[in-house]
Amino acid sequence: MRPGLTARLTGSIGTLRLDIDLTLPPSGVTVLTGPSGSGKSTLIRALAGLTRLKGEIRVGADTWQDEQIFRPTHRRAVGVVFQDARLLSHLDVRGNLTFGLKRAPAPPAIHLDAVVDLMGLDHLMGRGVHHLSGGEQQRVAIARALLTQPQVLLMDEPLSGLDPDSKMTILPYLQTLHRSLSIPVLYVAHGQDEIAAIADRIARLSAGRLVSLEDAAPAGMLAGRSREDIEALAVAALQAGLQPPAGI
Repeated sequence: MRPGLTARLTGSIGTLRLDIDLTLPPSGVTVLTGPSGSGKSTLIRALAGLTRLKGEIRVGADTWQDEQIFRPTHRRAVGVVFQDARLLSHLDVRGNLTFGLKRAPAPPAIHLDAVVDLMGLDHLMGRGVHHLSGGEQQRVAIARALLTQPQVLLMDEPLSGLDPDSKMTILPYLQTLHRSLSIPVLYVAHGQDEIAAIADRIARLSAGRLVSLEDAAPAGMLAGRSREDIEALAVAALQAGLQPPAGI
């Protein structure tokens, strides 16, 4: 199978020396984890073209960076979701999503109605972003990133600024998202809830180096949880519109 994303990058940012050789398949969610300062956010920014390091980045047969080429962020087919939603405050939800579509090539492969349905945003479309909860804002930010028609989706701790209840509410959307996408997703996370919920594979960084890349253990989300935690996850899933399989 051809790689979805290949990145071989080296360079120094402050006291951090990054030396990364990473190859991901064309689809699935790779959770990027490791101690603080290990280079996770630096790698995300380098892939997005926001930080310049030496080396090469290829997405399928498309070269984003090598010795002669360095595509700026606006010329990379990349969707990025940060810790804060970074929505356009003067636009409502529909306006923010439409802004994402403006970056998309025509005709779009990912359509507005499909993303709105995927992220459960239909009842929020006319609402101003200041009237959204933190979890709702992040759902809009993810939807906007998808509507840019990315070849790669990068997510840098998108739940880190949310309270525990908001995290529990948005996790079912992330589970649905990771089952629905056919592009490489690189997702920075520390929390075991996030990792267990969405990871197809786990890449661990330490001191700027990739120390392991392995498949995630299946069905790990409920391991070691209390009954109260399991019930809370079930309620959040139902609120998100997810239904149990027939016969359960």
